[in-house]
Amino acid sequence: MYKKILVPLDGSKLAECALPHAIDMAKTYSATLLLVRVTEVVEGLRAVDDPAMPTEQKFVIEARGKFKEQARNYLDKIAKSIEKEGVQVITDVPYGRPAIEIISSAMLYHCDLIIMSSHGRSGLSKWTHGSVAEKVFKASHIPVLMISAAACKDLPKASKYQRNSKSYSMMP
Repeated sequence: MYKKILVPLDGSKLAECALPHAIDMAKTYSATLLLVRVTEVVEGLRAVDDPAMPTEQKFVIEARGKFKEQARNYLDKIAKSIEKEGVQVITDVPYGRPAIEIISSAMLYHCDLIIMSSHGRSGLSKWTHGSVAEKVFKASHIPVLMISAAACKDLPKASKYQRNSKSYSMMP
């Protein structure tokens, strides 16, 4: 039924709580997991070192992905851990707006299912930050299995995927 399952991760422990569900589904259906971490659009100024240019033109607006290399390393670590459990994993680090890129990756890789966590924001927090999970759920033509924030709190504290102060690492 499911051949390829997309799991979007944002580096948070809450997002990672979708992994046990995804791993279980992948094992049950002999499916491949696609781990995706979107690098968001960040605009900044870049200095142009050209003495002939007027001062007001020495800085140009430049948009680029945020932390692309860190995102790739993060996904690679998680992928290696999951592969030890006998599940085939591929990773992707698209660049853009998270909800749009998650849906685009699901279509590009021909995924049958998206499994993701909801941060459970409401009220002002939801209004100011938006809800990637809600946008994906509403816009996707691919089934979405949403893991609620409340369900994530019930996971054992000694999760395989623990966050340390500098980066994310898997505990043995």
